[in-house]
Amino acid sequence: MLNTIYKKDVPLVSCEDASQMTDALFLDARAYEEFKISHIAKARWVGYEEFKLDKVKSIDRTQPIVIYCSVGVRSERIGKKLLAAGFTNVQNLYGSLFEWVNQDYPIVDMKGQPTQKVHAYSRTWGMWLNKGEKVFE
Repeated sequence: MLNTIYKKDVPLVSCEDASQMTDALFLDARAYEEFKISHIAKARWVGYEEFKLDKVKSIDRTQPIVIYCSVGVRSERIGKKLLAAGFTNVQNLYGSLFEWVNQDYPIVDMKGQPTQKVHAYSRTWGMWLNKGEKVFE
């Protein structure tokens, strides 16, 4: 399914490879309500609807960046904007947060504590989340 929805404008990175990238900055391209439920540890929220390049102006344009959302569509679009703005090392997390959780990688809440809760975006898209506790708020 993911191969049909990605335009492949932004290079993809697997969850396994991303988890080994100790120097990468993870950017979350979901709505803030989704980010508040859970996110990848140390991820920086940039949003989707509210994304502006001002949010990333302090980031070195050569910094390795892994961008994610729920399944990878929104993050691919924001990743394309980052590449167009001159960022040179941007990768879209394949399957994004849902796949990260499905593969048993950890996520945290706003206090940095491990959690199983995942904002499932919608009932339709949430069907791709096979693990964790789905939240639809």
